[in-house]
Amino acid sequence: MGTRHSGLATGTSHLCMICGALIILCGAINYAMAADAKRVMFLHSFGPQFKPWSDYARTIRAETSRQAKWSIDFSDFSLAGARSDDRESEAPLVQYLRALYLREPLDLIIAVGAPAASFIQRHRSELFLTTPMIFTAVDRRRVDYDHLSENDTVVAVNHDFAAILSTILQVLPDTKTVAIVNGVSPNEVFWHEEIQRQLAPFANRVVLKWYDELPFVDILKDAAKLPPHSAILWHLMNVDAAGVSHEENESLNALASVASAPIFSYDGSFFEGALVGGPMFSVMESSAVTANVANRILSGERAGDIKTRPIEFAAPRFDWRQLQRFGISESNLPPGSTVYFREPTIWERYSWQIASVVAVLLIQAGLITVLLREHRRRKFSEVQARQRMAELAHVNRFSTAGELTASIAHEINQPLGAILTNAETADAILQSSNPDIAELKDIVKDILQDDRRAGEVIRRMRSLLKKAPFEVKNIDLNDLVRETVEFLSALAIARTVELVSVITPDALPILGDRIQLQQVILNLVVNGIDAMRDTPSENRIISIRTSRVENSAQLSVSDRGSGIPEDKLKEVFVPFFTSKAEGMGMGLSIARTIIEAHHGLISAKNRDHGGATFRIRFPLVQ
Repeated sequence: MGTRHSGLATGTSHLCMICGALIILCGAINYAMAADAKRVMFLHSFGPQFKPWSDYARTIRAETSRQAKWSIDFSDFSLAGARSDDRESEAPLVQYLRALYLREPLDLIIAVGAPAASFIQRHRSELFLTTPMIFTAVDRRRVDYDHLSENDTVVAVNHDFAAILSTILQVLPDTKTVAIVNGVSPNEVFWHEEIQRQLAPFANRVVLKWYDELPFVDILKDAAKLPPHSAILWHLMNVDAAGVSHEENESLNALASVASAPIFSYDGSFFEGALVGGPMFSVMESSAVTANVANRILSGERAGDIKTRPIEFAAPRFDWRQLQRFGISESNLPPGSTVYFREPTIWERYSWQIASVVAVLLIQAGLITVLLREHRRRKFSEVQARQRMAELAHVNRFSTAGELTASIAHEINQPLGAILTNAETADAILQSSNPDIAELKDIVKDILQDDRRAGEVIRRMRSLLKKAPFEVKNIDLNDLVRETVEFLSALAIARTVELVSVITPDALPILGDRIQLQQVILNLVVNGIDAMRDTPSENRIISIRTSRVENSAQLSVSDRGSGIPEDKLKEVFVPFFTSKAEGMGMGLSIARTIIEAHHGLISAKNRDHGGATFRIRFPLVQ
């Protein structure tokens, strides 16, 4: 045991040493990777969420990383003080940045926007004197080229507000008023004067309405009720006249939601659904150039040796949704314009779905046509089959009636004989000198009763033999059974068979044709009587029962004959199957056809003590 503990301790010690070595190795690798990473700082004008510079910074960062062959450690700082003309707050920021990067100098600084460029140029000698610098997303007029060092380069743009106003007048030839949205920060104040200078040649063509003296809430109110033939030029709204800062595109979207005139601008970062459009700077183009310059500097090139031409407006682009909103015709757009956000037509959007639906509809129409023809043919076949079944059932009833002839003749002879006897008696009484009127009345009453009895027998026979169409009615199965049993009573007496009926006290309403269902019962009873031909007379009993089973009405007919051979139980309802030498084999087949036409089921099985039972179920009428 002691040896094992010693070995375990030694193994654990080795494992700890290995883990420690791995940790040290990983730390060394991470340190080496960190040492190889390039350190790049973004200096934001106002803040990282202010348009348009936020879009440029985000795209430059992504594009620089994509082009780089090394890892880059990005950091961000913002000039919140640039929102006002307070330069006293800049000194502490300069001291902080210098102290922060004193021991770990930066590889590159990217100043985004004019306020950031101005800040860097004012403090270049105090801050990062030898650090490479890129001034980007800035107009060439906002950079002091005379004071650029050999470590500075500029990716500038060239604002051309005259081109924007010319585009507005081409798109909206009837324009009389152009409202200009601009803020009150030092950078925006500069652009007020510059825009005014560039648009001076249009003084006799349009009236310029400046919004830089209004809080933004008042700008919204005024823009909502601009006169007809007006347009809005969105420049900047970093800080409004009330001193409120506006980030991202929230203020532009708010203006677009209430403005009564179309809005134009100069930069693609604003092209997000609020602008009609116009010639604008491409964020991607400027950012790609800046990222390329950044990677050249990080690769060792001197920043001052890298020169780029100022970036001009890209081809005009327009928002189809805003064109539709203000009813602007695409024929008024400058040549080379691109229309974005065009809503495709229903066919363009759902062409394959529409084609699929049409194909499905055509296929369905074809199938429906085929099914209708098949249904019509089947209906015709069903009608023909039903007619033939009715004719065959009619023949079968004649056959059954033949078997009932003797009992029917006996039933008719009895009332006819009684009528004759009563008539002779009445004649004798009438020939007497003093006829007994009361006796004559009784005799006449008996004659009428016997006549009705004979008429009822004839009516039943006519009903059985009548050739009538299949007619479904609401009937009570119990009443039908009682009537049929009464009809068969004479045959049972003649064949020395006892008919036992057990009728449930509950009504069993079903839908059916009385004559055809009566024929089924007749067939089953007559078959039972024939099956007991060799049975002793005291055991010749036919049991007819009705009952309610769940939602069905059940009828069973049982005999005490020889039963059905077990191998023939499934064949008894097949046409032409018979166990009688003189039978046609159609009775049970017709019975099954009639039952199925009534949505019922019929089955047969042998009884345990001899004989067979036929069971029928019909759906009850709810």
